[in-house]
Amino acid sequence: MLTTIALIVVVVLAAILAYAAMQPKVFRVERSIAIKAPPGKVFSLIEDFHRWGLWSPWEGLDPALKRSFSGNESGVGAVYAWEGNKKVGKGRMEIKEASPPQRLAIQLDFLQPFEAHNTAEFSLAPRGDSTDVTWAMYGPSPFMIRLMSLVFSMDKMVGKDFEKGLAAMKLQAEA
Repeated sequence: MLTTIALIVVVVLAAILAYAAMQPKVFRVERSIAIKAPPGKVFSLIEDFHRWGLWSPWEGLDPALKRSFSGNESGVGAVYAWEGNKKVGKGRMEIKEASPPQRLAIQLDFLQPFEAHNTAEFSLAPRGDSTDVTWAMYGPSPFMIRLMSLVFSMDKMVGKDFEKGLAAMKLQAEA
């Protein structure tokens, strides 16, 4: 009986590991919103890290958050680094590509509480008197992340923050 139980546990564990190994090796989280403002006005909120405090969903999570800005004031070469409590951790962002007012790509490096290197991308498309804004993050999904994703969905964890940030961006741009 004990041998049968052990065999079942081994088979179930092997099936879980095999299923995790077959998951995509790259993840992508994406959310969009329509903002009643011209693309240039919205883009100015994104390309200047000094203005992220107006809409970023993570800015208010640590009142003692340490921020530093370096490189260019805005656009390509602008750098924003942060260090805070366990909710925000430690990391760095650098704008790598900018095509005002349509697209902006950011190298996003998380250093604590875990290390990860991803890309964040904002795409803006005019539509009538509005701008459709899409915020995406994508990057590699190592085996341990794929295994954890069987329990914790990256889309559900980060997606809600993107929705909150886009809603705050909308309020700022439409004001």
